Amino acid sequence: MTLHPLAMALALGLDAAIGWPDAVFRAIGHPVTWCGALISALEARLNHGPAQRLKGVATALLVIAIAIFFGVALQALSGTLLTALLAWPLLAARSLHEHVARVAKPLAAQDLPAARQAVSMIVGRDPERLNARGIARAALESLAENSSDGIIAPLFWGALFGLPGIAAYKAINTLDSMLGHRTPRYEAFGWASARIDDLANLLPARLTALLFIITAPNRAAAWIVTSNDARHHRSPNGGWPEAAMAGALGLRLSGPRIYGNEAANEPWINANGRDPGPEDIYAALALYRRALILAAALLGLSAALWGMK
Repeated sequence: MTLHPLAMALALGLDAAIGWPDAVFRAIGHPVTWCGALISALEARLNHGPAQRLKGVATALLVIAIAIFFGVALQALSGTLLTALLAWPLLAARSLHEHVARVAKPLAAQDLPAARQAVSMIVGRDPERLNARGIARAALESLAENSSDGIIAPLFWGALFGLPGIAAYKAINTLDSMLGHRTPRYEAFGWASARIDDLANLLPARLTALLFIITAPNRAAAWIVTSNDARHHRSPNGGWPEAAMAGALGLRLSGPRIYGNEAANEPWINANGRDPGPEDIYAALALYRRALILAAALLGLSAALWGMK
């Protein structure tokens, strides 16, 4: 019997310990890049002419169905350990930690060009317009949101449904990251990808916020800010982990920003908090590590209860 929660806990441990090695990536790539290649091919072939929304729906459903097919096929051949090995590349715990830490180091040394270069790897906004506070804020927001999208959500769906669950989620998330943009090119074609991603992250985003609250140095403040401000975010899900992190560390996040040449007058989360600095990135990474340890413990407990059935 495959214990899905235990397999996910083991996969998380593998990813946290070694990530996805560069040598492996150079040799065979990565499942997300394979999925991305399929999405790019379908988008190039279908995203033109009439019925773009319908074609986008078909693209999203096809990519998700292929992911589920391979997940089911591999699940039938896998026990708990092999499931963990196959799920391992679908997590991004170590990669996220490393990317965010790379922002903190030059920022602490007041090397803004290097900090801007580092933060450009994890955010979509123009880093050249960011000052030191803006760089720190962007890194923290990315850490909060990607804690859900890159780790907790795939673990959640993997714990429930095994390889088909985690593979389907990563396909959904990749579809959204590539197609779910409010631009003339993707507004219609990416509509389904964005809506499906919103649904898939509905519970995991709130679970991520809860993990941050439980492991926060100030749980009461984290709870209050999450309760008050999470719904004010531009994203129906991104505001939950972001608000929990803001409250946990006493920071203000979100707020006005510039994407390309357009200003987005977003509301602040925890508007009375202080602006973040490099030391807050290190504090946020410590919170992130505690949250993942708690997630692993909960998966282990779930596996024990699963095995008692």
